[in-house]
Formats: sequence, structure tokens, C-alpha cells
Amino acid sequence: MSSTVLFDVPGPRARVRHRLLAVVGVAAIAALVGYVVWRFIDTGQFEGRKWSWIEYKQIQISLAEALGRTLSAFAVGAVLALTFGAIFAAARLSDHRWVSAPAAVVVELFRAIPLVIMMFFFYYGLPATGIKLSAFTAVVLSLMLYNGSVLAEVFRAGINSLPKGQSEAAYALGMRKTQVMVLVLLPQALRAMMPTIISQLVVLLKDTALGFLITFEELLYWGRQIGGQLQFGRPLIPTMIVVAAIYIGLCLLLTWFANYLEKRNRRNKKVIALENKDAEMVVLTNDHQA
Repeated sequence: MSSTVLFDVPGPRARVRHRLLAVVGVAAIAALVGYVVWRFIDTGQFEGRKWSWIEYKQIQISLAEALGRTLSAFAVGAVLALTFGAIFAAARLSDHRWVSAPAAVVVELFRAIPLVIMMFFFYYGLPATGIKLSAFTAVVLSLMLYNGSVLAEVFRAGINSLPKGQSEAAYALGMRKTQVMVLVLLPQALRAMMPTIISQLVVLLKDTALGFLITFEELLYWGRQIGGQLQFGRPLIPTMIVVAAIYIGLCLLLTWFANYLEKRNRRNKKVIALENKDAEMVVLTNDHQA
């Protein structure tokens, strides 16, 4: 379906109005950024004293350690979330009601619970029952359950979006349902959904910053500790600028990787085009709910 079917093509006056609104919007954003920069300069956020902390070797080492903890939580959480998503997507696609129904309840339950509440429950709530988890374990467990539930829906939507002829041809060759799922549908769906999966991993990476709320010593926690140092003039803004730049760099790297895979898939004739975009809609819906 052509995109022009969804809306009327703007006329000359509408195009002029859109251009004026775009210019006004860009000017408003530039003014806001300029005001923020001016306030930073006016309050001395760019003074040498507030940036001298970055010259100390011990602080550089602690920054690298904090970055390592963030990446560790991301890596472990991503692997567990992908595993969780694959298992529960397969369970939701089962023909057996006693398998698909409990899986649907689990997925919908953990998609609905805010990530912060899960972190607080695992770290502060479970000790009341005699179970004590480290901050790292609580963060990783929460990332696995929340993002794994979203990925389960992405996997399920992607498999359902494959052309029916793929499974019908496999069944005609005498394959069982497990073989059709593992050997035929899942590999194609994974390749086709890779950009969407990586987009969700970008969300998972940003979610690691919430571990700061339960004293997990990741990048944001490190920034608050250094930002409160009196001998450097409490450089909270400079440290947050550094932390934000690191997060933005990591997210851009993952986004670039997703775009690279998408372009590569377009050139790969082995990748089957999905019949609809349900998988992307799962991620977009989840982003709006977060």
C-alpha cells in the first residue's frame, strides 16, 4: 500500500506552513539548548576546577570499573532475556493449552510490572522472606524478566509473520512441529527480526541505569558519587555530562549495528520478508508503556 493513501498530499500553502513550523521548532530547540549552555557557563560548570577530577588516575580506573559493571549487567541480562524470550515464545505458540496459557500469563504479567518495582522487590522485598540477592543479581533478574517478556512477544509475532508456505512445505516433507519450529521458522524469524531485537537490547542497556536506585554501582551511581565530591566543587553536571556521553555512545553503537544488519538483510536473498510488522509494534508499544 502506498504511503500517500494514508494521508492527503499537502498543497502549496500546507508545505509553506510545515516549513515555517519546522523553522520555528528548530529555533525553539536551539534557543532552549543555548539557554541551558548559558546557565552552565553562568554557574561555572565548565570551570577547570570542576573538570580536574578527570585527570586523576584512580578516578579513571573507577570510571572504567563502573563501565565494566554496566556492560556486565547488560551482557548477562541480554543473554538471559533472549533465552527467556525464546523459551516463552515457543511455549506461547504451543498447541497444548496447558503450556500456552501459563506462558501467556507469565509474559503478560512481567510485561505489565514496571522494571523499577521488580528491582525493589528482588533487592529489598525478598530479604523479608530469608532470600538475599546482591544488587547485581537483582538488576540482572529484573532485566531478564521484563525485557525477556517483551522479546517473547517479538519472537512470537515474528514467527507468526512468516509466510504460511514455509511451515506447510516443512510439514509436507514429514517434519514434526518441533523440527519445523527449530529448523525452519526460528532461524528465518531471527534473521528477519534482528534489527527489532537489537532495538530492544538498546532499551535493556538504558535500563541498567535503574540499578542506581538499589545501590548497584554502575555508571550513574559512580557519577553521583564523584559529583558530590566537595574538593572538586561538587561537579555533578560535569560527571553527568560524561556519563550521558558514554550511554549515548553505547546506544549509538548498538543502533549502528542494528542498521547495518537491516541493510545486510535487505541484500540477503535468504531472508524472508515478514508479512506484517507486528514485532516492531511490540517494541514500539513497550516503549510507550515504559
